[in-house]
Amino acid sequence: MKWKTISSKYLIQKPWATLRVDNCELPDGRIANEYYVLEYPNWANAVAVTDDGQIIMVRQYRHSGGITSIEIPGGVIEENEDPLIAIERELLEETGYAFEKFELISTVYPNPATSNNVCYCYLATGGKKIQEQSLDEFEDISVELFSVEEVKQMVLENQIPQALHATGLFYALLKLGEIKS
Repeated sequence: MKWKTISSKYLIQKPWATLRVDNCELPDGRIANEYYVLEYPNWANAVAVTDDGQIIMVRQYRHSGGITSIEIPGGVIEENEDPLIAIERELLEETGYAFEKFELISTVYPNPATSNNVCYCYLATGGKKIQEQSLDEFEDISVELFSVEEVKQMVLENQIPQALHATGLFYALLKLGEIKS
C-alpha cells in the first residue's frame, strides 16, 4: 500500500510553515502528481498531575482558530531532542512544575493525510511547582488547576477544543481508572 516518492519540491521552507509537493507512484502504477505535504516538527504534551491530585491545564489564545483554548501543556520537540526531555522542558517553561514520573500514554499523528509529524502524550505525576513560568516571546499562558472530576466534565461537555489534547485526556483518564474500557 505504500506510495513511492518520485520527486519532491519545497514550495515554502520557514520555521513554522514548510510545504512540499510530491509526485508519487501508487502500488498499482498510477501517478499522483502534486500531492501536498505540510512538514511540522513533532510535538509532546502531557496530562500533568500535581502531587495533591490536581490536573494542570493551560489557557491561551489560538490565533488560527480565533479561540481562547483550555489545553494540556506541551509544545514542539526540538530537532534531535528526545520527546521525554521535550515534555519535561515544556512543562517547566509553561507551568513552572517539575514531575516525579512520566509515562508515555499515546503516540498519534495529528493529520497523516496532509502532515508528517507525530504527537507524543505523557501522563506526568507527582508535580511540584519549583519556579515561575519561563514563556517564549509571544506566549501568554495562564495556568489553572482542576480536579479529575472537573476535567472529566470538561471532556464530556466538549470544552477541550484541541483534538490532540482531548485525545491525551481520554488516554490519561483511562489509565487513571476514571473511565472504563
